[in-house]
Amino acid sequence: MTALAGRWNFDGKPDAGRACANMLAAQAIYGPDDSAQTDMGTIALGRRLFRTLPEDVHDNQPLSGGEGRFAMVADVRLDNRDELIAALRIAPEQARELADSAILLAAWARWEDTCFDRLFGDYAFALFDFAQQKLVLARDPLGNRPLHYHRADRFVAFASMPKGLHALAEIPRQPDEERVAEQLALLPETGPETYFRDVRRVEPGCFVTITPTSLIARRHWEPVRKPVNLANADAYAEELRHRLDEAVRVRLRGAGGEVGAHLSSGFDSAIVATSAAIQQAKRGGRVVAYTSVPREGYDGKAPRGRLGDEGTIAARTAAIYPNMEHVRIRPSGRTPLDNLDRSFFLYERPVLNLCNAVWSDGINDAAKARKLRVMLNGQMGNMSISYDGLTLLPELLRRGRLVKWLREGRGIVRRRHLRWLAVLNVSFGPYTPTPLFRWINRVLEDRNATIDVYSALSAARREELDIEKRARARGLDLSYRPRTNGFETRLWVLRRVDLGNYNKGQLAGWSVDQRDPTADRRLLEFSLNIPEEQFLANGQMKALTRRAFGARLVPEVLTDHIRGYQAVDWHEGLEAARPKLLEELGRLEDCGPAATALDLQRLRQLMADWPEGGWEKVNVMVPYRLALLRGISSGHFLRRASGSNA
Repeated sequence: MTALAGRWNFDGKPDAGRACANMLAAQAIYGPDDSAQTDMGTIALGRRLFRTLPEDVHDNQPLSGGEGRFAMVADVRLDNRDELIAALRIAPEQARELADSAILLAAWARWEDTCFDRLFGDYAFALFDFAQQKLVLARDPLGNRPLHYHRADRFVAFASMPKGLHALAEIPRQPDEERVAEQLALLPETGPETYFRDVRRVEPGCFVTITPTSLIARRHWEPVRKPVNLANADAYAEELRHRLDEAVRVRLRGAGGEVGAHLSSGFDSAIVATSAAIQQAKRGGRVVAYTSVPREGYDGKAPRGRLGDEGTIAARTAAIYPNMEHVRIRPSGRTPLDNLDRSFFLYERPVLNLCNAVWSDGINDAAKARKLRVMLNGQMGNMSISYDGLTLLPELLRRGRLVKWLREGRGIVRRRHLRWLAVLNVSFGPYTPTPLFRWINRVLEDRNATIDVYSALSAARREELDIEKRARARGLDLSYRPRTNGFETRLWVLRRVDLGNYNKGQLAGWSVDQRDPTADRRLLEFSLNIPEEQFLANGQMKALTRRAFGARLVPEVLTDHIRGYQAVDWHEGLEAARPKLLEELGRLEDCGPAATALDLQRLRQLMADWPEGGWEKVNVMVPYRLALLRGISSGHFLRRASGSNA
């Protein structure tokens, strides 16, 4: 990975180089291996390098191309490097001494903005076109690499992370209080706004073209519905397996003899880890698979229908592969509040799930101690390789295919995937009036998923910002009713959260490059267009996933009746953090932005009404694990970002 920075002065002042140097220095943690910049007076581009690929030894950015027309800095891993080399007719002996950034620049020089159709991998880049006097900023389809910018009347500046921009006197660090409120309400991250005022992001799958008089943002990745028609169910399974294996293979570049992988009791991480083991075996390599498990002797209950300790099933999966080492990660005594300041520095955004951060940090600690360079995960698997196909049910109703709907519903219940009430909820929920849907969930399902329960956002702030209207504008039903269109639903979920800052922060904090094969563009585009009847067939949810990868997994994973629940002992860390919680609440009460955003009275009441047990119950878990901890996380961000003395 690479940390980028640059500035273009529209007013002709020749001090862009000094500003660029300051921005690079502020981002040193994200690029400790090398620093370089090009200073052209009114324009300066620079980068700090973090070597994660073999070819990074040849990285000599900033780059010049197109016979001097273009200057570029890029944070990039090209997964189709060889294809691009062939298409660009670069000689093999020359290609061996080219970093991915140089190949990217050659692609732009040949195809300009039509090159996005040919780029596969993770990237963020900035390119200056001297002939057209424009700056282009771009990110990959899912935004795995971050890129931020600030546009003013006199200049434009860009940096990988906000702290690069905050190195400039013209951009003081202030929180965007509206964006933080939206996050508390779990609104999708759409639009260029970030968690800092006057700092914008290039949205995933977009590129921004900036001139002294204009700024235009365009989407370069917009999948269209083109149903895949293969010969039979086995053909779909074979193609899905092939595409996943290829997505894993290209992400092994730079990993060396050992690669890390998350491994749970579910499909996604197991599929990724086992694919990596198969491919590492061909080159004499190994996989170190990490599973988060409770502390020794923990005997607390898991939520209904959930598995609290995934270690046993994960170990059985690992045992199939001689070159896979299984490592259980147990709680280290760290509480969810211990790393708040460090997380603020690394990610520059509120952490959504503080409980998950505890075990995720534990895995990263172990990987760093092992000196692993690459960690594979399956974060987007539910939207690609293991989609459940449930949106088929309301679609069957809409099309009047009642017999098939009944057959699929019966099969789902018979296979113990869902109860009949849940099947009916998924099927009729999209067509049910909101008040009735909420009543059904509250009374019949004992699930009160309303914003005033799961969020710490104050009622006054919700009303002031009209959060309900904002949610509707972003395609979010705050009742969380099921959806009907699988293609649109999955694409919406993929775009809901921007992971770029997290990926950059984890590399800086642990020297571990996070890579997700299930987010591979080619894999996603194929998966999105598979007929839903392949994912839900004869009452079998994730039917295609079972066909494609069943031979690689243990029976316990394939049955999939009980999903894993990570950090089942989360409440013990929360108990240990009670003094810190009270201390932080006191500080938030003295911080204006936090006091405005949060229902601090409710959070105080939660502390006063501390449960003596029942942490596995929804009516306890939601207010404490979600509302309280997310409120603390967002409030802490507001306090630090605003420079409060509280």
